[in-house]
Amino acid sequence: MPSANIAFDNIPASIRKPGKYFEFNTKLAVRTLPGNMQKTLIVGQRLAAGTVLANVAVDVFSDADAATFFGRGSVAHLMARSALQANNYLALTMIALDDAAASVAATGTVTISGNASAGGVVTLNVGDQSIVVAVTAADTPTIIAAALVAQIAKQPDLPVTAAAVAGVITLTAKNNGTLGNGLKVSAVAAAAGVTVAVVAMAAGATDPDIATVLATVFAAGHNIIISAWNDQTSLTALRTHLDAVSGPLEQRGAIGIFGHTGTLAASTTLAANINSGRISGLLVPNGFEASFEVAAAYGAVVASEEDPARPLNTLPLIGILANPLANRLGRVEQENALYNGITPSEVGPGEKVQIVRAITTYMLDAQGVPDISMLDLTTIRTLDYVRKACRERIALRFPREKLSARTPDKVRSELLDVLYKLEELEIVQNVDLWKGQLIVERDLQDPNRLDAKIPTNVVNGLHVFAGRIDLYL
Repeated sequence: MPSANIAFDNIPASIRKPGKYFEFNTKLAVRTLPGNMQKTLIVGQRLAAGTVLANVAVDVFSDADAATFFGRGSVAHLMARSALQANNYLALTMIALDDAAASVAATGTVTISGNASAGGVVTLNVGDQSIVVAVTAADTPTIIAAALVAQIAKQPDLPVTAAAVAGVITLTAKNNGTLGNGLKVSAVAAAAGVTVAVVAMAAGATDPDIATVLATVFAAGHNIIISAWNDQTSLTALRTHLDAVSGPLEQRGAIGIFGHTGTLAASTTLAANINSGRISGLLVPNGFEASFEVAAAYGAVVASEEDPARPLNTLPLIGILANPLANRLGRVEQENALYNGITPSEVGPGEKVQIVRAITTYMLDAQGVPDISMLDLTTIRTLDYVRKACRERIALRFPREKLSARTPDKVRSELLDVLYKLEELEIVQNVDLWKGQLIVERDLQDPNRLDAKIPTNVVNGLHVFAGRIDLYL
């Protein structure tokens, strides 16, 4: 009879030839918790000049890679740039869409007026990129506009193309769709006699369907998915995808990220319509970068923190310019955002845009009752990691286990060990208090199944400290 306590995988009990036989058992080797590298996916738009076709996922390691793969100045290219500036060590995969068939490109105009009476410069800003041309005395609007158009052609990373008629420059977004409407354009004339007037980018319409690429990467196992689009349709498709891949059967926990550069009212209205514990949006009102660039930077910063329970408060978005002072969120506005499903930004020392507190868009349960269980982004990230740690431990220890009366106790012991190790890392807490609720038992209907109830008291972030200073005279 085989030993009751020692099971062999490769040495049969029926051996009769004398010998000393040894096999290697690696099921007990790993006693630590699994790593938690955040595999990140960016979904954006490409240009026809890109070498990687639409709906094809590709790993991206540099700005130059993205420019080649998706076309210089494309939404996807600029998102990759923002993400890699914010997190140099990002494990980044990208998948792009072509412009929608019936889409329209956003356009704007820059009108030059007056002849220069002295030398100087004219500066045109598109997002965080500047186009600067020299002006000499007697230059006409036609000459200055032509010079700006020529300089724009020399800066292929710009998200727009340009053409001039007399002193009027028409800017056209390289990618069609609504994202071009968010490109911020401004101009300054530092030459006597010259003035500049800007009409904002507008009229971009019809975005591609993000659900197409999400279906392609369904089984890829990304932890963070960054969407270029922040409209309700796109984020609803993202929510559906995240719920599917993160559910108890697929178990590939993931979160979604978007950016917003509009008003507080517009962003909180959007969040209420999404209401997802797996989606987080960062607001930078009237930011210089487009919303898709803010999204890329925010998602990259989230990915930089592998400890799922550690708050992201104060982390800067390197590469994102500080928004105008008049548009920065005050304390009351930040509280409003945090009560309405939007992660607010603020400008810290050194004019760095930073995260105030990373929250999800989840506010109401299925009955419409206010629910703070999934308020902080750390909560769902922690639960995903706890599930991963428990799942991997059981898979390692019991790959070919028999189910006997002894099995539930053995499985419970391993799960308890995982919880204690998670407690050591301050990912969960109060394990001793709750371990009586850790139950592993045989299923009443399936003789080949074990069921477990695993109490998980997640460690919360320290977000608020209140002190009272008593004065004594």
